[in-house]
Amino acid sequence: MKAKPAGADASQMWAWAVYDWAHNAFGTIVLTFVFSTYFTRQIAPDPETGTTLWGTAVAVSALIVAVAAPVLGAIADQKGSLKPWLGGFTLATAIATAALWFATPGQGSITFSLILLGIGILASQLAQVFYNSLLPHLVGPEARRKWSGWGWGLGYLGGLACLVVIWLVFVGSDALWELSAQDGLGVRAALLFTAAWLVVFALPLMIVTPDAPGRDKKLGHAVADGLEQLRQSLMAVWRGKTMLRFLIAHMLYIDALAAVFAMGGVFAGGAMGMSTQEVLLFGISLNVTAGLGALGFAWVDAYLGSKTTILIALAGLIVSAAGMLIAADTVSVFWGFGMAFGVFVGPVQAASRSFMAEAAPPALRSQLFGLFALSGKATSFIGPLLVGLVTWWTDSPRIGMSVLLPLFVAGFLLLLTVPPAERISVQR
Repeated sequence: MKAKPAGADASQMWAWAVYDWAHNAFGTIVLTFVFSTYFTRQIAPDPETGTTLWGTAVAVSALIVAVAAPVLGAIADQKGSLKPWLGGFTLATAIATAALWFATPGQGSITFSLILLGIGILASQLAQVFYNSLLPHLVGPEARRKWSGWGWGLGYLGGLACLVVIWLVFVGSDALWELSAQDGLGVRAALLFTAAWLVVFALPLMIVTPDAPGRDKKLGHAVADGLEQLRQSLMAVWRGKTMLRFLIAHMLYIDALAAVFAMGGVFAGGAMGMSTQEVLLFGISLNVTAGLGALGFAWVDAYLGSKTTILIALAGLIVSAAGMLIAADTVSVFWGFGMAFGVFVGPVQAASRSFMAEAAPPALRSQLFGLFALSGKATSFIGPLLVGLVTWWTDSPRIGMSVLLPLFVAGFLLLLTVPPAERISVQR
């Protein structure tokens, strides 16, 4: 039996889902496959130093997100409306991405590049908090599981589409627009295109999708009430234990996954010796399997439940990640394990979002999604930092990335102790 929408029709929900298509371009192009490789190869003095600097910048940004997300989520719960926050942070992400045009090759651009990277990560992740917390206002429990999966699927397909355009037009070996690789013009033009992509495809949600109901409360009162409610929610989560265990499990496996994406392009270029074009093609293929996995597992989530879906996806991630980091001794073997890894990336994220949407009480959704973001960022600064430091100590990106495997395993084991979403209780 299909759940009826709580407040949005199909066209408004597709407009919501298309935002994932827009938003994923930043992570795919800037954070993972294109700018990360460009930074390591053409801005940093060497791949090892580039890996360490990149990991540190991602770590600092994630730490700021960890502090800001639950606070802003609590304030938004008091104000009600979510789209102004979402639109503002989306625009900030696009501006930071476009400004990377000025990141020219050479060590003189290191600080500038890392600052803009940090701003982009901060704005992008905070936008995601409000985007996620909008979903429960739009559809009922069963439908939101499917829409969560479809949104993630569209996100990876959007990242794929953006990568393909960038390959064909800007940076491929036979690119339509011949730009100097020595000056980094192809990559820099691709960043301008990515910023425009984000703005254009975010517009349907901003125009068509209804907002959460607003409240007639002044900002000062909303801040004070939001912080007090956040304090109470933290205490309730602490007393509830089951929600706390889920958030800690989510913290472990999502932070490991985030670190893989943050450092993946650097690893492919450094450890596997892949060129910028090869990394881009790998990213295109990875996004194909990730999009198909997210779309396919949306049905698994709907019929088996979010917790079961997360566990299945985590098992797949552990096996394929181990293959990439330990068994892959050639680019072709690395490629094969990477495609398998991609199948399970979307489901673990989408099912986690639908789990939280079902478990969170309506009055506390934004701040609990803030805590959800916190649990996805609280140790994410440790992951990239560990990868960077271990890579520096061992002079081996492969050993550095391998420190993430225990995080996946620990998250899987802890999630086994968490009850299904409908049995989790958080009291105000």
